[in-house]
Order: sequence, then C-alpha cells, then structure tokens
Amino acid sequence: MPRIPPSSSGGVSRAVGGVGGTSPNWQEVHQRVRELRRTFLHLSVKTPTDVTFRRLGPSQLRCYFLLSPGQGRESTLFYADINLDTEVLDSGRSFLWRQTSREEQLLSERRRISTWGITNYELHTQSGTLVFPASSTIFQCVHPLRPTGAVSPRELPSCQVRLNPQICPSNPNLIAFAARDDIYICNTKTGEEKRVTHVHSGSGRLEYDPKSAGMPSYVMQEEFSRYQGYWWQPCTSDSVYRLLYEEVDESEVPIVQFIVPDETVSTVEEFRFPRAGMANAESTLRLLEVEVGAGEELRVTTRHLRHDLKQLAPWHEYLVRVGWLPHGYQVWCELLDRRQQRLELITLGLNSFTGQRSSSNAAPSLPTSSLPPPSFPPYVIISQHSNTWIDVHNLLYWWKMPTEPSHLMLIWASEETGHRHLYFLRYQLSPPPPPEDHNAHQDQGGLVSAQLIQKLALTRGEWSVTTSGGLWVDEQHNLVYFTGLRDSPLENHLYVTSISHPGLIQRLTDPGFSHQVAINDDCTVFTTVFSSVEMPPQSQVVRITPLDAPNGTGQLVWISVLGDLVNEALSEGLREIKSLVVPEVFTTRLSSGDIIYSMVFKPHNFTPGRKYPTVLCIYGGPQVQLVTNTFKGFRHMRTHMLAAHGFCVVSIDSRGSDNRGVSFQAHLMNRMGTVEVEDQVEVLQLLGAQCDYMDLSRLAVTGWSYGGYLSLMALAHCPDFFKVAIAGAPVVSWNLYDTGYTERYMDLPSVNPEGYRSGSVLSYVNNLPDEENRLLIVQGMIDENVHFSHTNQLIQALIKAGKPYQLQIYPHERHCLRQLDSNEHYETKLLSFLLNNL
Repeated sequence: MPRIPPSSSGGVSRAVGGVGGTSPNWQEVHQRVRELRRTFLHLSVKTPTDVTFRRLGPSQLRCYFLLSPGQGRESTLFYADINLDTEVLDSGRSFLWRQTSREEQLLSERRRISTWGITNYELHTQSGTLVFPASSTIFQCVHPLRPTGAVSPRELPSCQVRLNPQICPSNPNLIAFAARDDIYICNTKTGEEKRVTHVHSGSGRLEYDPKSAGMPSYVMQEEFSRYQGYWWQPCTSDSVYRLLYEEVDESEVPIVQFIVPDETVSTVEEFRFPRAGMANAESTLRLLEVEVGAGEELRVTTRHLRHDLKQLAPWHEYLVRVGWLPHGYQVWCELLDRRQQRLELITLGLNSFTGQRSSSNAAPSLPTSSLPPPSFPPYVIISQHSNTWIDVHNLLYWWKMPTEPSHLMLIWASEETGHRHLYFLRYQLSPPPPPEDHNAHQDQGGLVSAQLIQKLALTRGEWSVTTSGGLWVDEQHNLVYFTGLRDSPLENHLYVTSISHPGLIQRLTDPGFSHQVAINDDCTVFTTVFSSVEMPPQSQVVRITPLDAPNGTGQLVWISVLGDLVNEALSEGLREIKSLVVPEVFTTRLSSGDIIYSMVFKPHNFTPGRKYPTVLCIYGGPQVQLVTNTFKGFRHMRTHMLAAHGFCVVSIDSRGSDNRGVSFQAHLMNRMGTVEVEDQVEVLQLLGAQCDYMDLSRLAVTGWSYGGYLSLMALAHCPDFFKVAIAGAPVVSWNLYDTGYTERYMDLPSVNPEGYRSGSVLSYVNNLPDEENRLLIVQGMIDENVHFSHTNQLIQALIKAGKPYQLQIYPHERHCLRQLDSNEHYETKLLSFLLNNL
C-alpha cells in the first residue's frame, strides 16, 4: 500500500472520532484532504476513451483516442498505428484555454463529463479530417496518412459558442453545429458560416422565444441520453447534402429561474423544465438540402413533413432516437408514449418531406434538385409494449449490403424475455395502400406496417446484453459483436455470435476482468480497456480473424493480441496504485430470495479484532450499478479518503439497480424510496454478522442525487439504525422532478398519487431525529437537475417540525461539484462531520 503522508495531528487512528483521542479540527482535516488529493491524483490511472478507427491500407489501421496524460484533467487527442508508435497530435502548439461557456457546462452536466480539454471529436475516415470543440470554439485539422511531424489544428473563428460539430460524410469541408438555438453550417474551404435555420429570434426573453433547432430538450438529454439534434445524410448521389434536424417547441413547458450569485450583482438564469405531470416539449423533424455553388457559396432549402409526427402517431410523446438508413433514402426514428410503455420504430422516405417551409423570419432559399419519386411510405417496423417501462437504448444496426429493394434487415435489442437480448429481423415492405384504402390505416395514423418475415434470437438466457458497449456487425461473415454479462453480472465482456449459427456465442475477452471495448468498421481489430477490483486498468489492441466455420470447440473467430494501446509511461503511478487497498465483493441472498451484490472497503492500516465505524455510500436508484469487477481508482477517491481516515465503507446494489433484468429493476415501479432502504438495511445486517470489524452502532449513510434522496429516507425510516446521514443534492419530492425520469418509474401524479406521497421525504420529516448533528444537507445553489427548491421545501418542513439540521451550500455549483475549491471544501466538510459525530 502506498504510504499516506501523516497529518500534523497524527496517524489514522487518531482521525477516527472517539477512538484513540480527540477528533482533528477543521484545518487539520482540510490539510489532510489536500494531501490525500495529491496522493490519489498521482496514483490515478488515465485510460483511453472515445476510440475510433481509420483504415490506412490493407494491413494498416490507425486508432484515435482521448487521454489525459500526466496528472492533469485536460484530455488530449492521440493516435496510435498498429505498431503502437503513439504520439500526441498537437505537441507543437499550446492553446490559450478560455473559460468554458455556460452552454458547454450544461452539455457536460448532461453527459456526465468530468474532464476538461478535448472532451469529444469528429473523424472523417476517408479524408482524415478531425474536428473538435474546446474552450468555446472549434478546431479542425487534416491528419495525413504518413505524418512527418506534429499536426497543428487551426481554429475556426466565430463570435458565438458552437456545440456538437458534425462533419458532412460526403463533403468534409462542411461542418454543421448548433449555436444560439439554431443550426449553422461552416464551409471550411472559404470560412463562410451560414445560419441555416431561423426558429430562434434571439429576443433574450425565454418566455417569448420557446423554439430551437438542432438541440434536444433538457429531458431528452438528461433522461434519454440523446444529445444530438441533427444528422447528416450518410451518402448522396445527386450533389445535394442533406441534413435532418429536430425542431423543438417548448411553448407549454414551465420556466424555472435560478439566482446566480456574483461578487457584485447576482444574475438570473432561466430554463424550461417540465415537472412530473406537466407539459413536455414537442418535437418534429425537418430536412435541409444544401448545395455548394461554383463559388463555394452555400444554398439551402428547408423541407417539412407532409404529415407531422403527431399526425402519424398521435399517441407518442417523445422522439427518442433518430437517424438515417445506410442508403440515405430513408430516415428512421423511435417514438415513445408518455408512460413509456409503448415504443415504435418507424421509417420515412425522403418523399415524406415536401415543399419549403414558410416562415416570416426565414432566409430566402434557392431552388434545388427534385426529391426522388415517392416510393417509400411511412412504415412501422417495430412496435413494442411493456407492462413496466421500456428502456431506450442504442442497440440498433441496419444492414448495409445490398438486399432486395422491398426488404429491410436489422438487428435490434429487446427485453421481451425479461432480459435484454439481440434479434435479427427481416421485413417485407409492402407497397403503399391505394387512396381508397387509406381509412384502413387510420388507427396507425397513416403508417403502414412492414411485414415481419424472419425473426431470429441471436442471444438468450438469464443475463443481459449491455447498452454501454455497442453493436458491431461483420456482414460479410454474418458475425455480430456485442458486450454483455453472460459470464457474470459483475463483468462486462465482448462476445461474438453468428446469424448462420444462432445461439453459438464466443467470449473474446479475458475472464476475471471487466472490459470496455471498441471495434473498427470491418470488425478486424478491437481495443479493450480492462480492469478488476484488484488490477488497475490496462489497454490492449486485439486482431480478429473470422473462421470459415465454427471449429470443434465452438469458436467463430481467432483472436491475437497485437500489443498495448497505451504505454505504462502514460499512466504515472500505475505500479504504486497496484498495492492500493481494494474492496472485497460479497454475494448475499435476501429474505425475498433475490441475490444482492455489495462491496466493502476495509480501513487503511486495518487491525484484526478491532471494530470500525461504517459508512454506507448509497445510490440505489435505477440505471446505475455500483458493484462491478472494475478497479475503484480515482473516481472513488472519496471512498479511499474515508478508508484512509479509519472508516469501513460499504456499497450495495439493491433491487432496482441496473443490469439484472426487468423483474429485478421493476421492484421500484410506482414505489420508489421503499424497497431500496429495506434491502440496504437487510444486507448491512447480514454483512455485520459476517464482518466482525464493522461497527453498526456507528453507521452513517451518504449519497448524491438519488443517493441523497435515499440517505434522507434511510434516516427517516431507520433513525435507530443509522446514526447520521449526509444527503447531497437530494430529491425531496417526485412532484418537483422532471417528467421523463419520474413518470417512467412512478407514472403520472394523477394516476399514482399514493406512490408520490409515500415516496416523498416530506411525508416523513417528523420521523427524523431530534438530536443535533445527525443530518447534513449539501447542494449547489444553481443545480439545474435537482433544483434547490427540493432543499428549500425540506428546510421549511424541518423548521416547521422543529428538527435540527446542518446545511452546506455551494453558490456557484450545479448538480455535480466541478470546481476544485468546492470539492476540497465538501470533502473536508464530509470528513469533519463524520469524524466529530460518528
């Protein structure tokens, strides 16, 4: 174990309140936090992310990835050829980093990005063009096949913040981006920057300017993980570059306001935020046709749907996924109803878009090429229904190789068996109905149902395909690559199966580790970043060689390791961190019969026979899994800090957590805040009986967001079991939270009023302790996710009930604490509170 520098007040044993001496004062704890932060930063292992590939030749492949070298937080764009001759793309230039804009901060909050510098990039594989946003501007460079030196990106200057830059696949000189709630296209050949939508007036008053183009609504980003609002046509045959985009109307969505404190004059931020039961944003699709003139000028025509999405599917509430079919003549979208129990995948032909949108503030457009003849009516491809809820995912693959014109082939993931599995689907596209039969399709809003002619289950069993990886298909060999939990619910692995041999599945990654993988387009190479609770992350490049037929052991492919993607030199402190204290994973069977996984971090300098105060670090909500066979490094720094101060730290994945199947997660349906606390308490009692070093008479619970909510519920329901609670950014009442998340699990407030009442912390304030120093509430004042109104209502209820509490506010922080000073202060407050009161 690396030696932790002692604090001025003595060793770890003295740091534990009530054991071996008095507790340290604030300055001592703060100094200790800084020392530990420096230690853990030095021991952090930086791993590659956002891996993409570019084919250089028949046997040459170039891999691009983001990495934060050294001890900094700034991500840098690297590349590695298969000989692993890695060099930094921008080693010859130092940028003047600017303050991150409000728009970039909010997008990072939605994507849960905690790094700085280059956080994402676009690669045009044919030309080698790279585009990335950084410091409120956009950079571009062309990376040659055989670079002779460092490549210096050039800034594409602009006077506005530009988000989500996307390179046109058919013309890498055209880059689309979102700015000021409209879409712009930049011709990098001339530097022309053209506004191509005109839905936002820029009045400066949100109440008078409710429309936007190219940026999904808050709920779509936060609760459905769709951050893109425009999509380039993948290919074109008529010199017209088409851009499909979403137009959002939030006229009916309520406006919330936040006061942003300043040293001189405070400002007010406004957001559109739909609380449970309130109106959502409305979305539609439009199509831009872009032509480049002889003088490189851009000419743009806007087209709208002949029949709006609400006309085609009146029942739908959310436009959750959008894209193009590979041939570029049809678009697809997924529509979801408000209760999130019905989903349809539909396709629209280019002929579904017609005319030129008339708008009083629209810029004049020039004529363009005529659209193809109307040969693709709107089709319903997939229709799904659920008695619980439908989890939206990105596991969809459309066949690229030519097929019969009337056929569509795709791979799709469904939880219809209770676990998420993959299916190969083939559809017959029937001709559009004649006009006299139109009434026969009124029940589908004019949509035509495609005929399913083949459905093949590629995976099956009591395990799930994971959505965090991806879906890759080798069409030439009929092989499908995916990530899943077939071997263990704690380990994510890469697998391959065959459409020609369904049910035959081969694992391609080493057991005993959990893997994050990326595969190149022709499925000949994959990268894996893998770790376990005992081993820090490492990365490898692996070659894939398909076999003509499965061999005697059921193998579909041969694999061979080519080498490491990132040299250990880029991961400073790797050798030292290998000896860091690691958690022990436990498997527990509840009285209900369900299997629950948990992990326990013993205190540093653990002494057998001694009992230690225990901290439950809780989340407990849906879509999150805490206990995995992955290395718990820098991202678990606060856990290590607690262990370094002599605390035993526990995390538990109770019923409702992710990756355990539909029925396991559905325990939360219509009753959030109930079964989670019951499970956590039962597992803690079983662990306490098994681990005699856990002192459950000195038990704390702490968490953030949903974990903050459960921390409050735990203290309210079990005040004799939990001694103290630290609740960070807690949900207090589901009536105050957004529609997309809340209604998915709790239904509408009008339908499930009792569930909302019993799931509200406000219903149990009278049960909270009467003793001082048992409750600490923490929140950022400009939290745009869990608004400060939650904490405000809780405080009012506590005051009315005469209950004691402590409150820690961070005036300039949102839902996640991002400033170094705020993090250090919060960690000091957390440790000081526990050391003095546990």
